[in-house]
This record gives sequence, C-alpha cells and structure tokens, in this order.
Amino acid sequence: MIKLRIATIDDGAALAAIYAYYVENTAITFEYVAPSADEFGDRIAHKLEKYPYIVAEENGRAVGYAYADMYRERAAFNWSCELSVYVDKNETGKGIGKRLYGALEELLRLQGFVSVVASITYPNEASVSLHEKMGFTHLGTMHDIGYKLGRWLDLMWFEKRISDASSPMPIIPFPKLDSEKITAVLEKFTN
Repeated sequence: MIKLRIATIDDGAALAAIYAYYVENTAITFEYVAPSADEFGDRIAHKLEKYPYIVAEENGRAVGYAYADMYRERAAFNWSCELSVYVDKNETGKGIGKRLYGALEELLRLQGFVSVVASITYPNEASVSLHEKMGFTHLGTMHDIGYKLGRWLDLMWFEKRISDASSPMPIIPFPKLDSEKITAVLEKFTN
C-alpha cells in the first residue's frame, strides 16, 4: 500500500538517496553533485516554511516525493509555484508520481495558489507523459539550455491552472493550513 505523508527533515537521507540516482546517472536534474542527507533535510525544512512537501511510502520505505517551491521572486508571482516530483528508480510506472502530484495540487489549491508550472529536461518522455496526464499544457521549449553528461539539453515548460483566478486570496503558508484538511487530502491519495 502506498501511503502519503508530509516530509520532515528526518527524511533527508531517504529522499537524498532517491534523488542521488537522478543526479549521478541522468540529465533529469541539472545538478552535478548529489546533496548530502543533511543538505537535503535543510532543503525540506526551507520549502515547508511556505509550501507542501509530500513523501510516498510503501511498507515504511520512502518510494517518492513531490514538493512545490517559489516560481519567481516578484510579488505578482505569489499565486504561482513550481512543482517537482521524483520516484525511486525501481518504483516508476506504478502511479506514484500521479498520486503525489494529485495531493500536491489539492494542498496548493487550499493554500490559495492559482497556477503551477513545471520544467522538464528533455528528453524525458516519462515526465512529459505524467504532466500531460495531469492536465498540464506545454508552453514551450528552451533549446540547449543546460549541459550535462557530455551533451546539451533542452528544457520544456508546462503550466496548469488549479483554481479560479478571478479574485485571488492571500496565500496561506503551508504550516498554517488546517491539519484535518491536510490529512483528508493525503488519505484521499493513499491506497
């Protein structure tokens, strides 16, 4: 059974291990050096100050994670954020990314966010497929924008509106969301 929960800094080692594979063996992330468990824990803590950070577990073992982060610093972008999802290399193709993104979007909607964006290193057909299945629209592609593993790579941008944009409300920082609503969302995407 896949269970979703909110990440803690104690997840640093497990999530860093999932991410390290992608850093060291793929161009999916543009980082060259995998962060340590402590650095990863710090990243989790920083993002949780405003945004949700979700872990998928199976039998108590982390098998994936997703989080939101600031899209841009200017105040006019406050109602938008950027999403990321990573699934353990041995657990892909099981719908874990879809569950993580579904829960993440619902939590962001509760916070008052209107739009979400995602950047995908291309080629990465699995991620493109996930975003299309989740209702994202391809905005455009930046060509030869990153260099990793001896080659130039493209970056595709996707967007999705997740709530009504007519009259945005102030964003509720994630720690201030009602814990019962958070639990209900996470349970909805647990099987």
